[in-house]
Amino acid sequence: MQRDYYEILSVSKSADGTTIKKSYRKLAMKYHPDRNPDDKDAESCFKECTEAYEVLSDEKKRQLYDTYGHEGLKNSGYQGPGNSDDMFSGLGDLFGDLFGGGGRSRTRRGGPQSGNDLRYDIEITFMEAVHGISKEVDINRNDTCWTCEGSGCRPGFKREVCPSCHGRGQVIRSQGFFQVSSTCPQCHGEGEVVKEPCNDCGGKGLVQKSKKVSLKIPAGVDTGAQMRLRGEGEGGRRGGPSGDLYVVIHVQEHEFFKREGETIYCQYPVSMVQAALGCKVDVPTIHGKKNLNVPDGSQSGDRFTLKKQGVPSLRGGHRGNMIVQLQVKTPTNLCDEQKKVLQKFDKLCQEHGQHEEQEGFFSRLFHEVVGKKDND
Repeated sequence: MQRDYYEILSVSKSADGTTIKKSYRKLAMKYHPDRNPDDKDAESCFKECTEAYEVLSDEKKRQLYDTYGHEGLKNSGYQGPGNSDDMFSGLGDLFGDLFGGGGRSRTRRGGPQSGNDLRYDIEITFMEAVHGISKEVDINRNDTCWTCEGSGCRPGFKREVCPSCHGRGQVIRSQGFFQVSSTCPQCHGEGEVVKEPCNDCGGKGLVQKSKKVSLKIPAGVDTGAQMRLRGEGEGGRRGGPSGDLYVVIHVQEHEFFKREGETIYCQYPVSMVQAALGCKVDVPTIHGKKNLNVPDGSQSGDRFTLKKQGVPSLRGGHRGNMIVQLQVKTPTNLCDEQKKVLQKFDKLCQEHGQHEEQEGFFSRLFHEVVGKKDND
């Protein structure tokens, strides 16, 4: 059973056209699909109140409805905007009338206008990026003037058809045998002008405000990642929805850690003795210290993998790995006693034939170079 149109718009049966228009405008702004993109119930309410307004704002349809109800409208051939092939494209006249427009050609320019999208660049630390963080930032933006509700007109007044272009938004000038069309300089292409501007916004329909916006940056983001915050951009005009805010992430480099995707890389220094004898070291990771076994005979450049010590996946469910690369440090500024110990160590290496592999390599390289010269 269809609901009563007066009940839908919350007006009495004796309500005049102004009261009906005001009530519909309030409901249309509340339930407009652009303001409720994921709410099917809001879309249904929007269609319902739009149908009610179309009937009650039309003198003939309203009289027919008051006399015979919904059946009388159906018998007269009225199907309602919700049953048309393209309901939203058919709302031009309704919104144009609602916000001060006239015909269909003007409502596209003078109807609701969505606010502009905004971009905000934010820099966060390496650790904030891998662990995620909540931040509150100040955004300067043009917001809808709620004194005039974005119309630009003083309360009680409405926009008027531009006298220069007669609502077309374009003016035509003759140049010789040609006619050139250009944007109307008086209304700037909107087809309407504000004769009585709002005192708060000066007729723009927008006022500049600073707003605190909460950002919840997820763990695992990297430089170039974007976050979209619906409705946090610039305010709309004449009942249009606000634009979106796009937050672009920039991550600072870290002095110790390097990142490639979900994998963390670092270089860890060990002494010559530690590398030769093997040792256990505590390696810093982005999740805290982890123990690493360095086997004896390890060389500079050797790599070790610490499982699940990398960056959390943005998709959730797992973490990357961490690759630790050894840096064997050669001691410097040796005292005489240290030098004697190393010289003794080197002599022992010779006695055990541990230099033979190195000597054999350079001997082969020498003969290769000499042989090449003789052939030349």
